[in-house]
Amino acid sequence: MKALIIGGAGFVGGYLINELSSAGAEVHATCLENETITQSCSVHVLDILDQKAVEDIINEIAPDVIFHLAAQSSVALSWKRPQLTANINVIGSINVLEALKNAEKKDIRILLIGSGEEYGFIREGACPINEEEILRPGNIYAATKACQGMIGEIYARAFKMDIIMIRAFNHSGPQQAPMFVISDFCKQIAEIEKGEREPVMSVGNLSAMRDFTDVRDVVRAYRLLAENGRSGETYNVGRGKAVPVQFILDTALSFSESSIEVKQDPARMRASDIPIIEPDVSKIFADTGWKAEISMEQTIKDTLDYWRNSL
Repeated sequence: MKALIIGGAGFVGGYLINELSSAGAEVHATCLENETITQSCSVHVLDILDQKAVEDIINEIAPDVIFHLAAQSSVALSWKRPQLTANINVIGSINVLEALKNAEKKDIRILLIGSGEEYGFIREGACPINEEEILRPGNIYAATKACQGMIGEIYARAFKMDIIMIRAFNHSGPQQAPMFVISDFCKQIAEIEKGEREPVMSVGNLSAMRDFTDVRDVVRAYRLLAENGRSGETYNVGRGKAVPVQFILDTALSFSESSIEVKQDPARMRASDIPIIEPDVSKIFADTGWKAEISMEQTIKDTLDYWRNSL
């Protein structure tokens, strides 16, 4: 399999390069001019807002499958920079789909990576949420990802393109940026342990319930969907069990012997926060046999150890 990862310099991209390479794939990955990719693969500079450049790279590589990871993926940042989020997540995705539609090679499969945030404000009794649930996005990032998925479905039907839509729920692991909750908590603890900050942790909403999966499990799901997923279908990717953010905090603290005070920071509270998001993952299991294997405790411990070694 010849694979092209669009947006390979990000957190997930590095793990996906390793996953595909280990499975024997020929891997190509794109990044922006100011980014670097340290994993072993063929690297190409690409800005997905340049449609001609997207067309050129797809025709040059002629991949069997494309993993479209390039995105503005922070919910918090989407509130601050909605135009940037819409440009990258919607216009950028349209550029990729147009380039694929017009590509010289006609049998390319693409996986459009969306988010569990797309479901938004869940109906009472709807959890665990299956892929047929109506989308009610509750933030700017979620709205742009829902739009990406809808456009993908339109292209799949109208142009008979081989497109799979993915709604990936929260994933984490070593090397993730600290704007995401598990990495944020672990980095703060590591800084406290090293005496680089006061023994006080700043937190946001601890009651929100989310589904967390290890990134190493998530990229395995992407590979299996590329190999065995059904064209035109949408798949949830997640553990299938939501936990309160309080559980993440308590688990992370349990791995430290430091005495740490916890304080809620109003600046970390979102303008709109959805109480619970939990996926039904029976569809991906039925079609690929995939399920999460790495425990949340292991993910948190590995992430904390990463920050301890990095600081």
